[in-house]
Amino acid sequence: MRCPFCNHSDTSVKDSRTTDDQSAIRRRRVCGECGSRFTTFERIQLRELFVIKKNGEHVPFDRDKLVRSVSSAMHKHSIDPEKIERVISSTIRQLETSGETEISTRLIGDMVLQSLFNLDLVAYVRFASIYKEFSNAQDFIDLISRMEHEETLETTHHNHHSNAP
Repeated sequence: MRCPFCNHSDTSVKDSRTTDDQSAIRRRRVCGECGSRFTTFERIQLRELFVIKKNGEHVPFDRDKLVRSVSSAMHKHSIDPEKIERVISSTIRQLETSGETEISTRLIGDMVLQSLFNLDLVAYVRFASIYKEFSNAQDFIDLISRMEHEETLETTHHNHHSNAP
């Protein structure tokens, strides 16, 4: 592994351990040339994924971009980082096991929105505003109205079934 500081090609692993959710191996490394320390993560990749962007361009799937997008929706919101990692890992696992190697940004966005809806409604609204490219306040009002409508339907559906004989 190349050193990110001095670009030396020989670094060594000082410590390895699995992440808390067992989805990756965290490796602490040190550069033999400059002595800098850094961390790498090793994850399972079931298949190479490509994203079909809105303009039709095909680009390799970028886990870090997904992490940045979800993290920005969670900004200054106290959500356990493990829950955020589970959203990301779960989304990627679903994509990799779907059988498709080319996935639209729309599908990825919809999957993340569903996960965030179940995790945190503020993060859901923040992510939706970027993903759906909100351009005015009415877009927010419409989304929140739909959320309230869905919540009402869910509560009514749940109460209807719980009162059944």
